Amino acid sequence: MPPREFDADQLHWCDRAYLSSMKTHLLTLTACLAILSPAAANANDGDDLPIDPYFDLRHRIEVVDQDNLPQDALASTLRIRAGVETDEWNGFSVLAEGEAVIRIGPRDFNDTLNGQGQFPVVADPSDVMLNRAFVRWRPVAGVEAVVGREKVNLDNQRWIGSVDWRQNDQTFDLAQVSFQPADGASIRYFHSWRVNRIFGPDSPQGIWRDNDIHALNASYNIGSLGTVAAYGYFLDIPDAPAASSKTLGVRLSGAQEIGEGTRFLYAAEYANQRDHGPNPRDFSLDYLLVEPGIATGGFTARIGFERLEGNGNAALLTPLATLHKFNGWADKFLATPPAGLRDLYGDISYRFGDGSPVEGLLLRGIVHDFNATQTDLAYGRELNLLALYPIRSNVTVLAKFAHYDAQGFSVDTTKGWLQLQVRF
Repeated sequence: MPPREFDADQLHWCDRAYLSSMKTHLLTLTACLAILSPAAANANDGDDLPIDPYFDLRHRIEVVDQDNLPQDALASTLRIRAGVETDEWNGFSVLAEGEAVIRIGPRDFNDTLNGQGQFPVVADPSDVMLNRAFVRWRPVAGVEAVVGREKVNLDNQRWIGSVDWRQNDQTFDLAQVSFQPADGASIRYFHSWRVNRIFGPDSPQGIWRDNDIHALNASYNIGSLGTVAAYGYFLDIPDAPAASSKTLGVRLSGAQEIGEGTRFLYAAEYANQRDHGPNPRDFSLDYLLVEPGIATGGFTARIGFERLEGNGNAALLTPLATLHKFNGWADKFLATPPAGLRDLYGDISYRFGDGSPVEGLLLRGIVHDFNATQTDLAYGRELNLLALYPIRSNVTVLAKFAHYDAQGFSVDTTKGWLQLQVRF
């Protein structure tokens, strides 16, 4: 089914009716939230409302210049998200959240559904959907069960994440249990049968159905040593058999004081991945991360080495990760090349602190050097720059830039973003 475009000048009459209905529902929900939010804030202790409404607007302009395409992309999209969460009753609570992604302005980008192949991809197709809806049960302290549609972010989201950078989240229809057997210890397990991907329900790859996904993650904070996590992720995905795998790994992350106001930061991770379920390939591949760093005052600096193995036929798979966080913001390595990926990077940032006229402003720069693991092929280099400023506690502006300089892989690509987000 073709996606509905939110362009009033070009809409067919039935899409106009759809848009009118959507606007009515959104306006009604907005009005209800506007009424309920101050009421909840001003209610007396004995008269608190049993629900907590919230509202989130995020407008983004994204531009992309990709050398192998005839035209540059310019995408202006607005994400409208609203939801309510109930207070607990006998340990039970409910959350429901709707979302609309709306294109504002020209159709000068490939949203993966609109057929605009002459433009680079900006994977934010227009849609209106149920983003999250679940029932949570907390029978006793430290024990929680969730059933429904929910976001999942495990560890640093290298294997499983919600892809919050895109306008539409990745969510899971799942049953999940988590508990804390001791101070500093946490165990989390979920089974998911459906993955709602960022491309939306109108895309052939927007929903992975009838999955048999099992994820187990256990972590323990060992005081001064840091947090150790062990995990096992078993992905049986019939709609994407080549993405099916089983991954077992361990991760250590922490910080040590090495002087007054100075900390040594570290993260290390190893995992082994094998074919699983319907995957037609036979492989055993390794993942390795080593990331030391230092933090002092507002400065943080890290040097990282990440290795995703490939054997020329198969490569390490991360289909459920928040991929934009890793291997460059130009998104050239959303899938690991068959010859593998070795990413050597430096990451430096500074956040302005108390007393500064731009308190809270974050400036960040990252450089990447990409190579193959199976051969000596140099893929390319990338520069990433970011500025993030909280105007108020609920209002943030962001400017972001990425330039990928291709050598032996893909093509030169430059991307830029301007974003405003408001939360109520």
